[in-house]
Amino acid sequence: MGTLARWARAEWGPLCVAVREPLVERRLRALPMTLAAVCLTALLQYVQNRPWGFQAVQDLGAVRAEDPLWAALLRTPLSLFVPALDLPVWGALAQILFVFGIAEACLGWWRTLVIAYVATLAGTLYARAGIVLGPHAPFGLPWTDAQVVDTGPSAAVVGLAVFASWRYGAYVTTGAVTVAMVVEVLVKENLAGKEHLAALMAVGMLCLAVAVRHRYGHGPHTCLRLRVRLRLWLRRYGHWRPGSRTGRGSGLPPIQS
Repeated sequence: MGTLARWARAEWGPLCVAVREPLVERRLRALPMTLAAVCLTALLQYVQNRPWGFQAVQDLGAVRAEDPLWAALLRTPLSLFVPALDLPVWGALAQILFVFGIAEACLGWWRTLVIAYVATLAGTLYARAGIVLGPHAPFGLPWTDAQVVDTGPSAAVVGLAVFASWRYGAYVTTGAVTVAMVVEVLVKENLAGKEHLAALMAVGMLCLAVAVRHRYGHGPHTCLRLRVRLRLWLRRYGHWRPGSRTGRGSGLPPIQS
């Protein structure tokens, strides 16, 4: 038990601290976007289950691969909060409240929305590419999937879970979510499962971009560091001499020996 507890603290400790601090300080005021998303999802579920509201929700938030691209892109943001008709709504509400809440507390509301949208958009665009590839390609889809209504927060939830876990060092959790999505596709190969993999790939690219940004720094000091490194490299390999165009005449700062 002691070993397991130490592992849990090492795995989730930084993430728990990042989530707990804003909740202790501001309570529910720390999660305005998450609460708004839960309310919006519940409202859309109520409306789409009424005869007078079903078509309106479909026109505003239902995405299909057979739709024109411009229409799909306009509907994609709202489609994130439209619960799938064949799944219980409490699942979507619980996903948003738990995963969006954690992400908003530790990443901020605007980063949470950006990552959620990137993951959802990746799934939407993948569906079109998969239809073009066809059912016999490794990542292809049958043409019947072009008519499937693609809504719900699942792709965004997967993307946010991976990004937040990775950002705060919960690498085992990141790997577990990734493996679960791969197993989902292997066990039940369908549009939703493959869209989750597309969302993982898109968020993985975001993680890589953040890692590179932190590795090489940011802001006005980045250019200075790169220029100094260039001069060191040129000096080491004999292509730079004091007073040359890449030396004093270039405006680079002098290097103290």
